[in-house]
Order: sequence, then C-alpha cells, then structure tokens
Amino acid sequence: MYSVWKSTLVINNIMKQYRKIIFATLTSMFLLGGLSSCSDEFFDVNSNPNQPESVPPATLLTGVQYSTAFFNANEVSRITSLWMQHIAGAANQATGYDVYNISGESYNNQWNGEMYSGILQNSQLLINQTQEKNPAYAGIAKIIKAYGFAMATDIWGDIPYSQALKALGSTNAADFTPAFDTQQDIYVGNDAKKIQSLFALVREGMADLDKPSAIRPGSDDVIYGGNVTRWKRLGNTLLMKLALTIRLQNPDLAKTVINEVLSTPGGLIVDNADDFQVGFANESGKWNPFYSFNYINRTTDQMLGQRYRDTLLLSNDPRLGRFFTPVTAANGTISYPAANNGGGGAIPVTVAGRSRYGQYIVGTHTNAALTTATGDAPVRMITNFQRAFMIAEAILTLGIAGNANTVYQEGIRASMLKAGLTTAEINAYFTANPTVVTLSGSPQRQLNQVMTQKWIANVGNGYEAWNDWRRTGFPRLAVANNAAGEDGTIPVRFPYPTNEQQRNPNCPNPGPRANVKVWWDAN
Repeated sequence: MYSVWKSTLVINNIMKQYRKIIFATLTSMFLLGGLSSCSDEFFDVNSNPNQPESVPPATLLTGVQYSTAFFNANEVSRITSLWMQHIAGAANQATGYDVYNISGESYNNQWNGEMYSGILQNSQLLINQTQEKNPAYAGIAKIIKAYGFAMATDIWGDIPYSQALKALGSTNAADFTPAFDTQQDIYVGNDAKKIQSLFALVREGMADLDKPSAIRPGSDDVIYGGNVTRWKRLGNTLLMKLALTIRLQNPDLAKTVINEVLSTPGGLIVDNADDFQVGFANESGKWNPFYSFNYINRTTDQMLGQRYRDTLLLSNDPRLGRFFTPVTAANGTISYPAANNGGGGAIPVTVAGRSRYGQYIVGTHTNAALTTATGDAPVRMITNFQRAFMIAEAILTLGIAGNANTVYQEGIRASMLKAGLTTAEINAYFTANPTVVTLSGSPQRQLNQVMTQKWIANVGNGYEAWNDWRRTGFPRLAVANNAAGEDGTIPVRFPYPTNEQQRNPNCPNPGPRANVKVWWDAN
C-alpha cells in the first residue's frame, strides 16, 4: 500500500540515525506527528527504498514495542476514551470527538505512521531478519504483529492483512496497493484464500519462542526482558482476548480456544507483574503519551467525565483519586470537578480547578497543585485484571467451567492493587460494598456488573473499553449531550482514512460509516 512504500523511504533514514537511543528517536518523531508525516529531508536518493538497511534485532524490537504502546495511548485512545466517557472534551478538537464528529481526516497518521508503517512493518522486518537464526525474536514479533492487526481490524473492520506487508523488498507494483481482507477471514482464517488466522499467527509466534536462537532478547525487550515464559502467558491471554472478541459470531471456536488456554499449566497472565505494558521515563521526549498530551501539549482539552466520576463516587471507590487528580478547596474539602460529555455543564475556568488524568495514567505528581507529573507511568495494554474479567465473561456467556464471582472479585482486586491501593484499603472497600463486589441476579445482570468493573479498571485504555462495550452493550452509556456524528449514536467503527482511500484503489470508497457495525459486533 502507499503507506508502506512511503514509510520504507522514511525507515532508511531512521535506521541510519539509529546511533541515538531508539526510544528518544521514535518518541520524538511520533510527537511531531507520526512516521507518515515525512518531508523531503527523509528521502535518500542514493538508497533503494525497497531494501532498507539491516538494523540490529535489538533495535527493531525495542522500537516496535514502544510503537505499539504509543498507538494504544495516542489518538485512538483519546477518541475512544471520550466515547466511553472516562473523560470529557473541554476544548478544541476533543469537543468534536466528544459528540461523535469524526472523519477519515482524523487519523491518517494513526493508520499510516503508527500502525502500518510502525507496528506492522517493523514487526515484519524483525521477523524477516530473525526467523532463521534467532526465532526467539521472530516469535515476539509475531505476537506483537497479531496484537497490532487485531487493533487495526477492531477499529476499522476489513483491512489490508494477508497482502499488507508484501511491499517490503518488493518491486511488484501490485504489492503497494494490497487487497482488503474481511474481518472474519482475519480472525478465523481462510484456507482457500491462504489467509492465516490471528489465532494461528499467535500460536506460531509462541512456538518460535522455544526454538534455538543464536541471539536471544534481553534488556532490548522492554516488556519482559526476554523471559519466554512471560511471553507465552501473554500469548495465551491474547488468544483468550481474540476468542471473546468473536464469541457472538463463532461461540464454538471461542469456547474451544478459551478451554485450551485455561487447561495450559501456567498458561495465562495471573499476576500484575506479567502485564503487557511499556514503561516510559521522566524526561522530555520520553514521556508517557497521556502526559505529553494532557500536561504539555494540550492542557485544556480533556478532563474527567462526569458519568465516570459519578459511578466511582457511588461506592466511594478509592481508585478515583489515583486515576484522576483531586481538587482541594481552601477549607480542605476534596472534590473531583468533572464535565458532561457533549457539554451542558459548567467547566472550571482554570486547569487547576479540573480533575485530569492522575498518577496512575501519567505518573506521580511532583507539586502540590497537581499540575506537574513525572510522565513515567506505563501504557497498559493487556493486564491481569483484564484476564480475570475475561474469564468471568466466558463463564457467564459461553458456559466455561468456573466460578464467575471468584474471578470477578480477583479482577477488582488486581485493578486496585495496580492502582497502588494497599490490601487493607482493598479489604475495606469490599467490606463496605458487598453488593458491588458480589455478582447476583440473572446472567445478563451479572455480565453488566463484570463489564462495568472492567470499564472502570480500563481507564487509560479506551480501545479495550470500546471493544467491550460494542460486544456486550455494557456498561449502559447514555449518548453524549448534543450528540451529532452519523445519527447521534456512539460510533461503532472508525471510517477509513482519506489518505488510504485516495491512494489505494482497493480501499472501499466510500467505506462503511461510523454507525455500521464491524463483523464481530453482533450485539
């Protein structure tokens, strides 16, 4: 596709400059608008754009891991977190997203620079370079590649998949305008079309992890430090996530996959220490994307959403003060000033008078006014608390053996521990809120409880919260005030980027609108 061709030109220059620390290089480029926002200075007329220079596997691995976290926490998260009402738009572009006004112009960089030219192309480069002699690297890259493609198809529906990365090293013009595969084929595969399923891609990556490798990942793996066991736990947990995503369309396959991973000894993430997350640093250019946006670049745009705040206040949930900043009045009273999604309420004039992302999302605050933070909080993608809530959902909806209430409570505790609460504080919350922490009523009511707690815990991961809401309809969210968009409803997909529609004749144009469900969304 065009984006792959363009990014290959960019990547030649990036690789030459990689004497700098990868983290600083990639993060700085992303903050300037993404790898796809290239200018003439990036073009090297003396090199073949289809044959990027060889890059050490360690460099590629570190880069693709940060790329994955950045995509999860950047524009996609900002938009979906507004729709899921974790936050509300207070100014500028966020107020438009808040009432569902989006278009293909909104995320050209996210499709081109961050996803295809970033996560996916660099994962494939890593696979190509290491499959034969260092398959441990290739295995990690395949798991990340599967996660990247899952994000892309969940967001846009049908996307370039089986042909998407053929342009690497190719001189065939057709490889630069790949076909769009259906979401169904991407998830479950299509032997007739030679399309590998996401499930098969994850399993292939896990199998590679155990193969002899001349060089194995170490500190260059900023997620698990080269620990194969932990990568396998992620792989199995990702398989369960993929299975639940399609459970409404293919419940038999979903149940088979989930039973398979549950029967694998030590097969899942079962500790917060094994979470799939990427840490950031308290240093300019290396900050967490949430911090960069909310505390440096666009300080007035977003604040705490009123519906989210009110949900936590109902049970005096102690996570609220970790997820968002409290405001202390002159008399010592603590409050959490929030905004209605779509407007309709007063917004405090000063930023200091608003609740914004707190230490859990952006890092520990370093001043009493809570206006400066360290920016070093990790971006959390697949977590232990998600795993527990996923099992609870599987028990309630697919008849998987187990006690839904046990894993439901496990998910709440894991989230609270991750937010920094002590065991004593968690126990006190459980004692004070027995109806909140105990499943009761019909399976549908219990599913509502599970997904509401997962929605609370997933603050900072709008992509996952949006996926869950589309699949289950929970939590029940009223539309934003002054809702606009396609038909005044919460969007259920992103329209295709205009750049891809203009440059790839295989891209549907016009494509499905934002109110048209993707294949797996049969709710």
